Amino acid sequence: MSSTADAPTAPVDEVRAGLLEHLGGELGDALVATHLLPGLDCWARVRTDAWVTAAEVLRDRLQFEYFCYLSAIDWLPSPFGKGEDDPTQPPPERSTEIRQGFAGGDTRLQVIARLHNVREHVGITLKVDVPDDDPVLASWVPVYAGANWHERECWEMFGIWFQGHPDLRHLYLPGDFEGYPLRKDFPLLARMVKPWPGIVDVEPMPEGMDEGEGEG
Repeated sequence: MSSTADAPTAPVDEVRAGLLEHLGGELGDALVATHLLPGLDCWARVRTDAWVTAAEVLRDRLQFEYFCYLSAIDWLPSPFGKGEDDPTQPPPERSTEIRQGFAGGDTRLQVIARLHNVREHVGITLKVDVPDDDPVLASWVPVYAGANWHERECWEMFGIWFQGHPDLRHLYLPGDFEGYPLRKDFPLLARMVKPWPGIVDVEPMPEGMDEGEGEG
């Protein structure tokens, strides 16, 4: 005899679920997608034209006053393979499908930012698609001053222009440097001609010892 009472119930996370619901009420259809892992974390993807508005809503109405970081992800599978691949061996077959992670996406490049409400001890990862043909996004600096250097690094490494940024200039690279080193189609020549150190530095297991032996 089966009983529904014995069926496991889905975990409930009222704080994060309420946060995403409130954010949706403020942003309407500008909130494109959300993802919630109860008791762990939550993600929200917003339209490009609502990027600054989302930051203002989270800061002013939902008390997310702590800015943690802002960065970007290039979801394009690297045409050069992984840095851990041994260049002396034939390249393995890899999928070319672009998969944008939690809350999805429609473009190759996405900007992500992490904010926290220190009163509720809860954080949220906000993400936004960046147009492939015109990688421009409004700056968060007027909302979170701490985004200044993060946006500069993002522009320098990914080629995403932050409109309204007060001082968008290089942090690490020479001013005449060409290309964006953290885009997946930027060739890291050092890794193309030399194996990743982990391939050659790892000592072989002693003969007769299986993986896991000796642990603990």
